[in-house]
Amino acid sequence: MHAYRTHTCGALRAEHAGHTARLSGWVHRKRDHGGLLFIDLRDHYGITQCVIPSGSAVFAEADTVRVESVITVTGEVVHREPGTINDKLPTGAIELRVKELVVQSTADVLPFQVAQEQEAPEEMRLRYRFLDLRRERLQRNMILRAKIIDSIRRRMIEIGFNEFQTPILTVSSPEGARDFLVPARLHPGKFYALPQAPQQYKQLTMVAGFDRYFQIAPCFRDEAGRADRTLMFYQLDVEMSFVTQEDVFSAMEPVIRGTFEEFAEGRPVDAGPWIRIPYAKAMLDYGSDKPDLRNPLVIRDVTQHFAGSGFGLFAKIAASGGVVRAIPAPGAGANPRSFFDKLNEWAREQGAGGLGYITFDAEGPKGPIARNLEAERAEAIRQACGLNPGDAVFFAAGKEADAAKFAGQTRLRLGNELGLTAKEGFRFCWITDFPFYELNEDTGQVDFSHNPFSMPQGEMEALNTKDPLTIPAYQYDIVCNGYEMASGAIRNHKAEIMVKAFGIAGYPPEAVEERFGGMLNAFRFGAPPHGGMAAGIDRIVMLLAEEPNLREVNLFPMNQQGEELMMGSPSTVEEARLKELSLRVSLPPAKAAPAPQKG
Repeated sequence: MHAYRTHTCGALRAEHAGHTARLSGWVHRKRDHGGLLFIDLRDHYGITQCVIPSGSAVFAEADTVRVESVITVTGEVVHREPGTINDKLPTGAIELRVKELVVQSTADVLPFQVAQEQEAPEEMRLRYRFLDLRRERLQRNMILRAKIIDSIRRRMIEIGFNEFQTPILTVSSPEGARDFLVPARLHPGKFYALPQAPQQYKQLTMVAGFDRYFQIAPCFRDEAGRADRTLMFYQLDVEMSFVTQEDVFSAMEPVIRGTFEEFAEGRPVDAGPWIRIPYAKAMLDYGSDKPDLRNPLVIRDVTQHFAGSGFGLFAKIAASGGVVRAIPAPGAGANPRSFFDKLNEWAREQGAGGLGYITFDAEGPKGPIARNLEAERAEAIRQACGLNPGDAVFFAAGKEADAAKFAGQTRLRLGNELGLTAKEGFRFCWITDFPFYELNEDTGQVDFSHNPFSMPQGEMEALNTKDPLTIPAYQYDIVCNGYEMASGAIRNHKAEIMVKAFGIAGYPPEAVEERFGGMLNAFRFGAPPHGGMAAGIDRIVMLLAEEPNLREVNLFPMNQQGEELMMGSPSTVEEARLKELSLRVSLPPAKAAPAPQKG
């Protein structure tokens, strides 16, 4: 007999009754029923109930063993009594009558209970992550993650992609976030960077003549943590040669859709082809470039209906170049005044001055705005929004970017408040035609808005003749349920366009040569048109697992301050190591304690 187990804790069934079995695992629960001691023994595969009579030679040792201790038990598999069968467990028809027990490892008193799903404080969960991971929900999430990655890898290979690994130690690159830097001991004063993405290397793989590349790539970005973003993450990284934007869509949409269908467990998944929404239309209709299409509400621009109107506040905004956006609210007109007051309070919490509205009934428009707005203008707004008696409409006004953002927030809020947003299913779309450049609000300078290695639409002619802020790029995102699922582009493969594009963003030619000389040099020796994308593995798992936070689908995540509490990183380094790396630490001055209050 094997030293530790003949079966896993999820394997025994009624047909094993009468057999001798040996199991090893963790003590999940203990119950003393006066003369009988029950132990639920758990391993990765399941739970088996073990029973030890009070007269057993191992009773005393079993009685003192703590939960989460690791034990090995040997005994006879027996049928449970008819009234004690547990239909919720695959092993619920049997139990193990224990004759031998060996304690392999004793557990200390637990900082929180593993067998209960009650939430412990996040800091404690992360500090004792190895305990947290023993819970059924997290075990299920990690196995789901492994299966999703396996499914994606299989699908990519089936359609002709080859998996290659690109370097982890690379050069700093403007990818939209700060790099993590690694001192180069053998090159004092110089640093490697951990890749924000394998962008340049995957493009160089295409230049090298490989046609279809992918990898499940680790990426690193030194930025503040959020529920849907971490300092280190994994992405499905993809690049293809001799492709248009539509070729990328046609290749990758079935991979993402098929993966969701495989693990959706009956939840609806959008059939293809997914709708394409240009960036400008997404911002107008949904107030976001990550629209949640489970919400049916569509924002309308009603600036013209307030321009020169009797409602002075919105008329003034329209006259000064601002916009007024209308968010329809079907059925909201029948709600009591408290419903509108609560939304007005919420709007102030978001930094808005309030949330104006009009309600419609059989007699016409009602509310503070309607009292100061000409009837024909209110009717035009009603028709533009497709509203009927019993409905309402809310408004967001101001500078275009601010109004769009607040209208988008209001749309999401109303979708939930009115029960319009579907609770299940996965709604996908492609967001296309992102602007190549944007205006940096801090510096007032033109900067890249999405990915600096993308091909501008119109190529060199557009860069030479158009206002940079009006040039769209061949850039696209996959959005699912309000989350950016993937991002990609048709790449710039021409050295002269790359130099010109970076020049508009403030990089002189010598700086471009210094920072991207490897790629520029490769482009000068024949580069194919190419494009690709990267899909966030963590976000795919998070959505399929219906988890609100990426930390719930990662084995050993960091907290929002970028700390891994279990191992204690980041940590200080002794002076000798710093000297070896030609480094000296210069800490920022400590913040002064506030002066004591007098009086």
